[in-house]
Amino acid sequence: MLITGAAGQIGYALAPMVCAGAATGKTKRIELRLLDIPVAATALEGVKMELRDAAFDLVDSIDTFVDVEKACEGVDVAIMVGGFPRKVGMERKDVMSKNVAIYQQQASALAKYAKPDVRVVVVANPANTNAAILAKSAPSIPSHNVTCLTRLDHNRALAQLGERANTSTRDVKNVIIWGNHSSTQYPDVNHATIGGKPAREVVGDDAFLDGDFVTTVRQRGAAIIEARKLSSALSAASSVCDHVYDWLHGTAEGVFTSMGVVSDGSYGIKEGLMYSFPVTCSGGKWQIVQNLSIDERSRRLMDESAAELIEELEMAEQCLAEA
Repeated sequence: MLITGAAGQIGYALAPMVCAGAATGKTKRIELRLLDIPVAATALEGVKMELRDAAFDLVDSIDTFVDVEKACEGVDVAIMVGGFPRKVGMERKDVMSKNVAIYQQQASALAKYAKPDVRVVVVANPANTNAAILAKSAPSIPSHNVTCLTRLDHNRALAQLGERANTSTRDVKNVIIWGNHSSTQYPDVNHATIGGKPAREVVGDDAFLDGDFVTTVRQRGAAIIEARKLSSALSAASSVCDHVYDWLHGTAEGVFTSMGVVSDGSYGIKEGLMYSFPVTCSGGKWQIVQNLSIDERSRRLMDESAAELIEELEMAEQCLAEA
């Protein structure tokens, strides 16, 4: 398994969870590869030392790299945490241009050196568009094997419903995150259940579910930064593990999750767009949940997020053409 950006906050939180089996299960042996940029090489070695000192039973090897091609050799799962963050004074296109270059290079290395059936989850923002560029730049990797993380938003939605209903999160099922991992995402409760009953019936407050609930899920990352003065590394790392585990081991019967995946045209979303859908997983593959009823409000919100993604992708493809 490969973790990029492994010396950063999310990487530091994620690596021990992976080593404990949270992503791949409690029986699979782990050969962990940690990649970061050269300036972070010393910190990366420190992460490796800590992981070694934790003496995880499942870990056979831990190796660090600053060379992306060497890091990708023989990888079967790649968690792409590394990316270029937006800085003060930077335009969206500047950030997109930086990330296009990063993900084009990483795509080439994965296509050349990783296992042919490598599974990829992109975490670095803009996650959907970074994943789309990676998939476009590595056509030899099956498009179904490239995904992006919206499980963090999904888990946030589960938690908010559980808190509102004064029950455990495990009793909440089948929320949906539609669209982009951004402030246009649509957290949908119309098919969710709490304790086996429709979530809207249990909560009994449509104004909350259509208002503050959506806003809270959309803005949770910003709220955590405001509170911690740091990003939501712990919850992001945990959600990455949930995403990979369900992909590899399958979702429970009757339960679906949210993943950013390549659209096949389902629900009227443009084919080829990297968009978050409700999915089930089985046999190491994901499938979009079909035939869910979509009301007028949901349709509008889903399309708004799709429009933002189309704009992002067009910008990224322009940067790709100019590179």
